[in-house]
Amino acid sequence: MKIGNNPDSANLVSQAAARQQARAAAPAPAAEAAAQTASRATAGVPVTLSSAARGVEAGRSTADFDAGKVRAVKAAIENGTFKVDAEAVADKLLANAQEVLSHTRG
Repeated sequence: MKIGNNPDSANLVSQAAARQQARAAAPAPAAEAAAQTASRATAGVPVTLSSAARGVEAGRSTADFDAGKVRAVKAAIENGTFKVDAEAVADKLLANAQEVLSHTRG
């Protein structure tokens, strides 16, 4: 699928990169929960995690993104040399939509 160039594409990519950096800088939900658990434990309130919560914490990867790639993309955006592959973006959007629809049906 081909999509025409959109002058706002660089702005959208820049916003997406900023959101990704904000997520990376924010504490992970598991780490935040652990910090809350620690603060509650010191307050004398017993806290236990369900098996589901322990599974989520154990399944999290410490390397959710490639910091070097983020820096390279950011530099390319700032230099005006970043090119958006509209076809790849469209394909990924369609794949994500298909995945969402398959979850709502089943």
